[in-house]
Amino acid sequence: MANSMIKVLLIEDDPMVQEVNKQFIDSVEGFLVIDKASNGKEGIEKVQQLQPDLVLLDIYIPSQDGISVLQQIRSEQLTVDVIAVTAANDKQTIRTILQQGAVDYIMKPFQFERMKHALEQYKRYRTRLEEEGAMNQQSLDELLHNQANQEERISDKQHDLPKGLNEVTLNQIREYISNQQQSQSAEEVAIGIGIARVTARRYLEYLKEVGDIRLSIQYGGVGRPMNRYVRK
Repeated sequence: MANSMIKVLLIEDDPMVQEVNKQFIDSVEGFLVIDKASNGKEGIEKVQQLQPDLVLLDIYIPSQDGISVLQQIRSEQLTVDVIAVTAANDKQTIRTILQQGAVDYIMKPFQFERMKHALEQYKRYRTRLEEEGAMNQQSLDELLHNQANQEERISDKQHDLPKGLNEVTLNQIREYISNQQQSQSAEEVAIGIGIARVTARRYLEYLKEVGDIRLSIQYGGVGRPMNRYVRK
């Protein structure tokens, strides 16, 4: 079974964060943490030796920072994918990491749902890429934009999206809601997808209007009822 698992290497200098990330990854089906590295130099050596499928890479690490690690991975043409998991939030770092081919960028602090979403997206991407033969433009677009095998696509219903909404984010939110066992608030969706709460609320209201999801009002203690959203 381990041979079919996606092998993950953690490059993170904080032992507590290492352990938390390991627990997060171990709880997502199909992933296996094979080792951890506490600095950039050690991380490169373990990538070379262990040949993981995926690296979760912090930026602020000793001996060799995460940007340098990723650049070396690319310069040596090591066949490994990278998800950045870091507190770095400046535009230049984000741009550099993405230009070097990171498949996702998770900002600390984050919640489990954001990590889970990133891993599940990566697993779908990897599975589809391995299963496809020669690809045409449509299958490549579906792979890159995560539109394949979605039961409820806006394009199928011929809806024109309101100004300010885009189909890629809409599909991400629709899929996120469909994968949840319980109803979700706009704030929970925002954290899970990695967008602003007000943006998540706009998409959720639109999906409710077109009938893709339904509204579930939660009545608690003192205070106004909370709008929550659930798959149909």
